[in-house]
Amino acid sequence: MDGDLGLWGVPLAIFAGAIRVSTPFLFVSLGECITEKAGRINLGLEGTLVFGAMAGYAISYNTGSPWLGVLAAALAGSLFGVLHGLICSLPKVNDVAVGIALMLLGTGLAFFFGKPYIQPKAPILPGFDLSFGLLPPRLAEAATINPLFLIGLAAAPILAWGFRNTRTGLVVRMVGDSGDAAKAVGIAAMPVRVAATAAGGFFAGIGGAFLSLYYPGSWNEALSSGQGLMAVALVIFARWNPVACVWAAFVFGGAGALGPALQSVGVTQGYYLFNAAPYLLTLVIMAVMCSRKQSLAGMPAELGIAR
Repeated sequence: MDGDLGLWGVPLAIFAGAIRVSTPFLFVSLGECITEKAGRINLGLEGTLVFGAMAGYAISYNTGSPWLGVLAAALAGSLFGVLHGLICSLPKVNDVAVGIALMLLGTGLAFFFGKPYIQPKAPILPGFDLSFGLLPPRLAEAATINPLFLIGLAAAPILAWGFRNTRTGLVVRMVGDSGDAAKAVGIAAMPVRVAATAAGGFFAGIGGAFLSLYYPGSWNEALSSGQGLMAVALVIFARWNPVACVWAAFVFGGAGALGPALQSVGVTQGYYLFNAAPYLLTLVIMAVMCSRKQSLAGMPAELGIAR
C-alpha cells in the first residue's frame, strides 16, 4: 500500500489481505466441515494442503494450465482423503493418530517430489479486477479477487443447503450423529465416512492450489504455515456450519493480514508478534470453546465417541 495513504491504508490492506489469506482457510474448513459432519476428524489436512499445493504447481508448470493444476490438487487431496477414510475404517484405529501420520506423509511426499519445482516459475491463476480501471494501481490491487475465492463463497451456502435439504446431506448427518441409527435403517457408515473424508480432501487440495498458484504464487516447503491444522479450530468456531465457515475464515484471514498491513505503512515494531495473530487466535478459540456446554453446540455426536 502506498505510503501516502497513511493509516487509512491499514484497514484497506487488512481487508484485501483477508480475502487472499482467508481463501485457503475457507476451502480447508469447508472440507473439514464435510468430514466432521460424517463423524470423522481429519488432522491430516495440513499434509493434504501442502501436497495439493505441490501437485497443483507441478501440473501447472508442466502443462501451462493453472486450472489443470487446481484439478490435480483437488484429485490428490481426494486420494489422501480416501486413504485416511479407509485406514480409519479398520478396527481399533484412532482418527487423530491416523491424521497426524498422514499429515507427516503428505508433507514429506510434497517436499520430496516438489524439490525440482522450487525454482521454476509456473503459470498462476488470474484475478478479477473489480475496480474496472477506476482506482489507482495500489487500490486496484486491493480490489483484485481470485475466482477460487468466489467459488468458495458459492460452495458454502450450497453445502449448507445440501446438508439440510437433500437425502445425501441427511445421510451424512445421520452417520455423523449415530452410526448405529444409520445401520438400523440400512445405511453403512463406513462408505459414507470414506466419501465424506474424500470430499474434505478435495476441498483441502483446492486450498493448497490457491497457495501455490495465486497467493503467494510459488512453491516452497514453508508454504502452508499450519493452515490445515488451524482449520480444525475454525470449524469448531463456526459450529460445523458451512456458511459460518466463510465468516470464520475471513476473521482468520484478517488476523493473518494484520502484520503485512502494518508493515506497509511503516509499522515494524512487533512485526513478528502481529504475524503470530492467527496462531494466538486459534489458542483463544480453543480455550473459549473447551467447556462442555460450548463444545457440544452443533457438534456431530460421533465426534465425541473414542474409536
